[in-house]
Amino acid sequence: MRLLSAVRKSLILLLVSASVPVAFSSDDQVTAAARKGTLRAGVAKVEITDYAAGPVNDPSFVKALAISDGNLTAVMITVDAVAIGEIGRIGNTYLPSVRAELKKDGIKPEHLLINASHCHSVVRADVDQLTVQSVREALANMVPVRVGAGRGHEDRIMENRRLKMKDGSEVDMRRAYSMPNDEDVAAVGPVDPEIGLLRVDRMDGTPLALLYNFACHPIHGVPGGGNTADFPGFASKAIEQNLGDNVMAFFIQGCAGDINPAMYKTVHQLHDAEHYGNLLGLSTLQAARKIVPRDSSTLKVINEIVALPRGADLERRMESIQAEQAQIVQSLSGTNINLKTFLPLYVQQKVSEDFPAYYSQRYLHEKSQGRDALSKLDAENRASVEAYIRNIHAMEQLTRLQTNLNLLRMHLKQNQAAALSTVNVEICGIRIGDFVMVTFGGELTIEIGLAIKKRSPAHNTFVAGYTNGYIYYLPTEQQRSNSGYAQEDCDCIVAPEWQRLFDERTDSVLQRLAASE
Repeated sequence: MRLLSAVRKSLILLLVSASVPVAFSSDDQVTAAARKGTLRAGVAKVEITDYAAGPVNDPSFVKALAISDGNLTAVMITVDAVAIGEIGRIGNTYLPSVRAELKKDGIKPEHLLINASHCHSVVRADVDQLTVQSVREALANMVPVRVGAGRGHEDRIMENRRLKMKDGSEVDMRRAYSMPNDEDVAAVGPVDPEIGLLRVDRMDGTPLALLYNFACHPIHGVPGGGNTADFPGFASKAIEQNLGDNVMAFFIQGCAGDINPAMYKTVHQLHDAEHYGNLLGLSTLQAARKIVPRDSSTLKVINEIVALPRGADLERRMESIQAEQAQIVQSLSGTNINLKTFLPLYVQQKVSEDFPAYYSQRYLHEKSQGRDALSKLDAENRASVEAYIRNIHAMEQLTRLQTNLNLLRMHLKQNQAAALSTVNVEICGIRIGDFVMVTFGGELTIEIGLAIKKRSPAHNTFVAGYTNGYIYYLPTEQQRSNSGYAQEDCDCIVAPEWQRLFDERTDSVLQRLAASE
């Protein structure tokens, strides 16, 4: 298996190397390096893996891309971690601490964008100091650059985890609980296969940085189960190996709230995020080759705070779940069998529907003697098996409801303890040449990101969640009121009307970013 894995990796790298040159083509030489109005950029990365936390499969990094037009300096930071505050190893003091320290270097707090890949890597406790180190190194390495924006396509590695049920509700796919019955599922939600690209080249045409925005939960894992940056780490590694030692790849997590890795629930094959990372890396490289970076002096950053209402209906939703649980419990029925006796009975009934208890010979013999005891036993056993299966499905439904009920309980306590009935969240917008991105501090679902792109006046508009903070899941208004109780609408602290406030402010930011100088 190791040999096959090595061969697969080699073939992928060979294919990528054959299709992407180490140095991208350039029209001009370094003579334009001092041209007035040219952007300058620098990159750096620092490893943040906590090796004391357990086995490590692959390293995690914090990376910094600093870019300046001579008057304004913006810094985009990517962290191989689950979130910027609130959950995971990175605490709520991280963002203000990093901003306060970098303010000493002339970086305004509102010009700093920190995106978590949302991988579940365990990072070092001093990740804030390591982040500052990466930014300072990037600032020290700045050179004149050309920039270009573009889009790639990858639709093989992800799937929407929300299932639209025939009764109008929605259920999500998690390893925390079972799937619903196949016959009850009507449809699945959308995905966004777009890869948003910002390519940054030195003036001699060699690549300095490739920023790629994509939406998918990095929770697939690796066969050994060790600490991992998941598919974004593998994708960035493939990109950097094929573009050369002096280039850095930056993964920016998109609206991945309801997007899982493909085949996330499989139990018949190993979960290997490296395969998905190689596919994403290859698709990113293929798209990057088509971008032609140009001279540009356009750099804009907009940072605003939006106050979103906290959910006032959490208790009501909890009561609805509890009422549904009580109804399901009432549907449970006693049977004469348990797991030990259920399994052989079920197999026998599936293998031989007409003669499950014994060979057909005995059934025919009993019939010839005017007896039907075996047939009556089969009928009793079938009824017991059917009841047992109904109980199993009820148990699975109870598990889904209980898991999401616990999330609502947690967030009810948080909202009750909060000093305000609103929660403040940063909306950040950045434009670098023709590249436009808007970011938000939560797990936006994919429909929100698709709608933003459609409404935006800028052609190359991309959306990132998990940036400059974390306020849990942010479903659409319709998803938030879902009667099926999925994680995205229960692991949520805001009211359904949050989306209208968010959309209005986001559209305003994008209009200003797209406006001419």
